[in-house]
Amino acid sequence: MTKILYDANYDKELVAKRNQCHDLCHQYNQLLPTAVKERKKVLQAIIGEMEDDLIIEQPFYCDYGTNIRLGKQVYLNMHTIMLDAAEIHVEDHVFVGPNCAFYTAGHPFSIEDRRAGLEYALPIHVEEDVWIGGNTVVMAGVTIGKGSVIGAGSVVTKDIPPYVLAAGNPCRIIRSIKEEARMKSDCQ
Repeated sequence: MTKILYDANYDKELVAKRNQCHDLCHQYNQLLPTAVKERKKVLQAIIGEMEDDLIIEQPFYCDYGTNIRLGKQVYLNMHTIMLDAAEIHVEDHVFVGPNCAFYTAGHPFSIEDRRAGLEYALPIHVEEDVWIGGNTVVMAGVTIGKGSVIGAGSVVTKDIPPYVLAAGNPCRIIRSIKEEARMKSDCQ
């Protein structure tokens, strides 16, 4: 992927969009959890594309919102952060634990570029039926494959293939999730 540097701190259009989104996130986070209709209305103003049956627990934070696509039956637990300078696409039936963060923005190694306030953004893609354990960070440019499980406390810096258990800092594949275990309960 090509990294294109831009200045997010002084581009007036980006700053205005972020401020508007931050205000909406603040509004969402102040609503009572039982104010379901009001919460959904504010979420529809924040999120670029979402299904009606998703659940986003409060508090929730994002930078633009318009770059977020959330599928059917997505569940984002408390304290989810989505820094969506690039697209964050979360497919159907994904569960995200508390205190998880998705960072599409990155900063160059060049000291001069960082001092100039430059950054880049790469998309994040979470395929269907993924479970992400609490306190996980997903970094820019990462895809997490269908049916995978990411252990709590992981830092996902590289793509994770489908149907694996992966965990750690940096996140590494621990084992495959076998075909017969994919649809069978672990609690039987």
